[in-house]
Amino acid sequence: MIKKFISIILILLAGFFGCSASHTETDAAEPVIFPPPPAETKIQFLKSFSTSKDVTGDLSGIMEYVTGSEEEGQIVKPYGITIYKGKIYICDTILGGLEIIDLQNESFEYFVPKGLGELKKPINCFKDSEGVLYVADTERNQIVVFDRNDNYLNAFGESDLKRPTDVFVNENKIFVADVMDKKVKVFNRTSFELENSLPGDEVTENESLFQPTNICVKGDRLYVSDFGDFKIKIYSTDGKFINSVGSYGKGLGQFVRPKGIAVDDSLNLYVADAGFDNVQIFNGEGNLLLFFGGTYNGPGGMWLPAKVIIDYNNLEYFQKYVYSGFDLQYLVFVTNQYGPEKISVYGFVSDKYPEGSR
Repeated sequence: MIKKFISIILILLAGFFGCSASHTETDAAEPVIFPPPPAETKIQFLKSFSTSKDVTGDLSGIMEYVTGSEEEGQIVKPYGITIYKGKIYICDTILGGLEIIDLQNESFEYFVPKGLGELKKPINCFKDSEGVLYVADTERNQIVVFDRNDNYLNAFGESDLKRPTDVFVNENKIFVADVMDKKVKVFNRTSFELENSLPGDEVTENESLFQPTNICVKGDRLYVSDFGDFKIKIYSTDGKFINSVGSYGKGLGQFVRPKGIAVDDSLNLYVADAGFDNVQIFNGEGNLLLFFGGTYNGPGGMWLPAKVIIDYNNLEYFQKYVYSGFDLQYLVFVTNQYGPEKISVYGFVSDKYPEGSR
């Protein structure tokens, strides 16, 4: 098992690097923050999960692992992630199932369903407002659905999907990225029947999709990570092209391997780039605000990031990691396919004592 680095590390020194330091649950150590001073802190690294011990804190598991009597639970190769009422669901492409982290009960378990719900290569997942779990399986070429108790409910898309890579539920519609068909397919949430494919066929090259891999819906907007065009493309939820963000390149605001995307309540766009090992944040007009992460050299760094999600509902489980001078606004989860920190949790923070208020 790879040991975590605990020494103070500086990352974000130049280019796509940021200021970072070791972090504990107290203010005895400097927090891991982005961007570096003197800029105002916006992102603090809070916590990571890679093994069951990171959840349970049970040291006996280490001895059992060393002696070979019982292996410690591992997150192997995560991609998709979703969180619902204190439970984190992680799609693991090597496991052929999901890891479930229960923050309230401090438990870790594998979810590897059999029978009709058997998963082959789950890549992305989504929990809707009622707790229903949707899993995009690229080998089944289906979206596999489980009820709020994680019992198999249904599977759909075998005749409509070529290679589903992401799923997102909004109101009564299920949006599915189909990388092989170069479309986002829209299904009815009740009947699971195909309603539409976005964008339509009568679009310009700039409005088309080449390799849609990840999606996010916010309000009446559909955001699509177009891996094949190195852009994030924005449509209305009925398929009308609105705008695109980014381009190919190694400069600020550009992409090499754009993957997971998320949008906060202020319509700021988060883009995980596996080429840069970071997440870039753009405002609603598509202008770069900041970036965080960077090639892994210690806590807060990234190693082939795949997915990013934003959560406003589970702050209580991470409040203890927040530096006392910061107010936690929301959580940012990033999956890393490699490295010692498979699931990294960051907080979007504001200064409790802004300059001039002390």
